[in-house]
Amino acid sequence: MTLLTFSTIALWVIVIVQVAVIYALARQIGVLLERISPVGAMMSDSGPEIGAEAPRMALPNLNGEDLDIGGRDGRAQLVFFLSTTCPICKALLPALKSIQSDEGGWLDVVLASDGKEALHRRLIEKEHLQQFPYVLSAEFGMTFKIAKLPYGVLIGPDGVVRAKGLVNNREQLESLFTAAETGLPSIQAAVNAA
Repeated sequence: MTLLTFSTIALWVIVIVQVAVIYALARQIGVLLERISPVGAMMSDSGPEIGAEAPRMALPNLNGEDLDIGGRDGRAQLVFFLSTTCPICKALLPALKSIQSDEGGWLDVVLASDGKEALHRRLIEKEHLQQFPYVLSAEFGMTFKIAKLPYGVLIGPDGVVRAKGLVNNREQLESLFTAAETGLPSIQAAVNAA
């Protein structure tokens, strides 16, 4: 047996072993993904309870007329609390733009924060957020007892809090809608109920 034949056989054995290992790893990843339940927005116990009426507030809007939060005008509101210095908040802005365009027939996406108006005006300009109502009020965040950002609150067309929670990615943001549709407070409650 020549050296070339031996090395060719050895390489084929290595390739076959690698294929078997990759198959076993892919199978194990599939098993792990089945075991992991979906993670929705992380709810906090503070602020208005789910199912309770949202506090009604008339607040100044950086992008237009004053805004009535928690109003019962037949349109739902997704209030997204953000900060100009929060990278996760900025990463979720494209998802919010998509939600606004897809769900605009029944839902208003409202951006909310506190701090210096000049910083928020720069964020609005840089991220092209002129189409969103943008509320700047420390009192508003304290009313909802927002401790961590980004945080979302879904208020139904009847002015009732339907879902709320800390949202770090698009899936957690969409879980607010799922929680509201199912009537369960969170995705975790839905998984536990099943």
